[in-house]
Amino acid sequence: MRKLYVGNKNYSSWSMRPWVLMKQAGIDFEEVVLRFDSFEADSQFKHTIGALNPVAKVPVLVDGDLVVWDTLAIAEYLAEAFPEKQLWPRSVADRARARSVCAEMHAGFGGLRNHCGMNIEASLPEVGARLMKEVPEVASDLARIVQMWSGLLEVHGGPMLFGAQFGIADAYFAPIGTRIKTFGLPVPPHIADYIERVQALPGVKAWIDDALAEEDFLPFEEPYRTRR
Repeated sequence: MRKLYVGNKNYSSWSMRPWVLMKQAGIDFEEVVLRFDSFEADSQFKHTIGALNPVAKVPVLVDGDLVVWDTLAIAEYLAEAFPEKQLWPRSVADRARARSVCAEMHAGFGGLRNHCGMNIEASLPEVGARLMKEVPEVASDLARIVQMWSGLLEVHGGPMLFGAQFGIADAYFAPIGTRIKTFGLPVPPHIADYIERVQALPGVKAWIDDALAEEDFLPFEEPYRTRR
């Protein structure tokens, strides 16, 4: 049985991506949760995950003797290992577009990611309103996401970014949807509806339910409040 190592579900956006992709696609795996204690080199988390991969980060997929780290590498491996699941769009052009937006997510949106950390359990609309006013990068990142999603939904007709099926691109942006809700960031109704559709999918809802059930409060992950 392949194993997927992930961090705290309330906080770990990169872990969320392959987990919901595999769960929604019906790809069997054993989940191994490595709870964050800190990200210092001598932490238990770093010690455990460092034994599996050289960058000492989650997620990590272990499939037999193969160890795959980095979310995009895991997604590509799964797409090749399970072609029948159609994790990428069918057409060459759509696959190229889907890879482009995933790569943009992988390398970009630093303002939104740094200032609006994933925290599914929290409700911080007052913080979001302040960030939209005080941090231009948050507002510009959000505008780009609205532009991207709007264009893809219009071209492909929804309900997901590339048509009827939840795929790698939707999984890649699922944590952004949780950030938008946590921080009450303003988006048009059709974008809010897309977020709700994604979060209602069984595979995504299962992650969110698990995140809400966690009891951890990690101050280094929560600069905007002192308790859960």
